[in-house]
Amino acid sequence: MIEIIAPSRLHMTLIDLNASLGRVDGGIGITLQEPAMCIRAEAGDGINISGQSEHAQRMHDSAQKVSDAFGIGGVSIEVVSDYPSHTGLGSGTQASLAAAYAVCAVHGIDVSVRRLSEIVGRGGTSGIGVAAFERGGFILDGGHKFSEKGGFKPSAASVAKPAPVVLQRDFPNWDIVLVLPDLKGASSSKEVDIFKQFCPIPLRDVQELSHVILMQLLPALIEEDITTFGDAVNRIQDVGFKKHEVALQHPIIHEIMELCRNAGAYGVGMSSFGPAVYVFCDNAEQMKKSIAKKLDESVGGECRIVHANNSGAVIRYM
Repeated sequence: MIEIIAPSRLHMTLIDLNASLGRVDGGIGITLQEPAMCIRAEAGDGINISGQSEHAQRMHDSAQKVSDAFGIGGVSIEVVSDYPSHTGLGSGTQASLAAAYAVCAVHGIDVSVRRLSEIVGRGGTSGIGVAAFERGGFILDGGHKFSEKGGFKPSAASVAKPAPVVLQRDFPNWDIVLVLPDLKGASSSKEVDIFKQFCPIPLRDVQELSHVILMQLLPALIEEDITTFGDAVNRIQDVGFKKHEVALQHPIIHEIMELCRNAGAYGVGMSSFGPAVYVFCDNAEQMKKSIAKKLDESVGGECRIVHANNSGAVIRYM
């Protein structure tokens, strides 16, 4: 039997949805220790998924694709724990890759994570989730050739291969207050429509965002300067595609982000299409209490203090 613990991730922003240089997408993100997804698997007849999970069908389909691709037997997967979809934490990619990896592992097949992601159709817009499963840490991916992708599309609507990883390094052990309101982010056709509505992003926005990432966020990461890193996170919320993602949110998201900035946070951002919000601050416990009170008075949800995962998915043979 094998146990796989797959991490979650923050997707901080897509970088280039203008494509004037011939590439599209690109992104930055941080792998998280929690919430995490845990499955246990062993060889079996057919594909069987047990345990309560909204990802059961996704896991079944991914496992079946891998089984068919390599002509190997089935698998029985028990979902021990997971976390919700469409919250901005990348659960779809992690569920797909965990199931795909499980099929190969129980049958002794050695396949790269990137190859598995191609088989199950993940990473077509952002390469962050695939790299998070593979190795964790802070990730910068280089997007896709526009001629191959053929348009501005979310991952769910793209058949492009996972983007190349330009930079992947350990992330500091900073407290991150993770806010998970009881809401759902955009997905499926709604997500496709948002790309159609706002893309291509003006080139000046891409240039401004690239400047912030290259000359502020990345140096601050390497120097472990949380103040400057947080300022870069704040700037990212107001430019490019991220600006539109944030603007489309429920009013409570804006209220929480403003609350945190007024309470002295270094940086406050929204992950992917939301609604997950992440906060870099020194007073994490107090910040958590203030946010939890705000959630209790409005839409509900949870708030927790988390840290970066610098190793990727955990694989244990039992």
